[in-house]
Amino acid sequence: MNKVDLVHSAMQRCEIARKDALALIDGVFADIQDAVIAGDAAKIPGFGQFKVRDRAARIARNPATGEPVKVPAKRVFKFLPAKALKEAVMARKGAKPAARKKTSAKPAARKSATAAKTATRKPAARKPAAKKSTGRKR
Repeated sequence: MNKVDLVHSAMQRCEIARKDALALIDGVFADIQDAVIAGDAAKIPGFGQFKVRDRAARIARNPATGEPVKVPAKRVFKFLPAKALKEAVMARKGAKPAARKKTSAKPAARKSATAAKTATRKPAARKPAAKKSTGRKR
């Protein structure tokens, strides 16, 4: 979903003109942006919160050389989804569970008769490659 999709959705839900829907969406984004720039969290119940977090300076390692590198302090933007949104995403069909249970290794099962037959078959014979002609094209 992008901004155009949001505008069309606002037009249909609120039965307003495109110009008004665009102003509404732009206003919401501007308010969220202003709050985050000011250092406040923009909380939207049932959806989540947008906030800026200060990250301290630290020493990291260059993966190529292994030497220590200073990483300066910085502010990072963060979105924390609300519990209801997180559960709705995880409940969607086909979503992977958060943690898998480890199972003990099971002994290998014997091959069935059809599996044994297919394993002993010879591979299909290959056809020789086609010869290239050396004549001129007309």
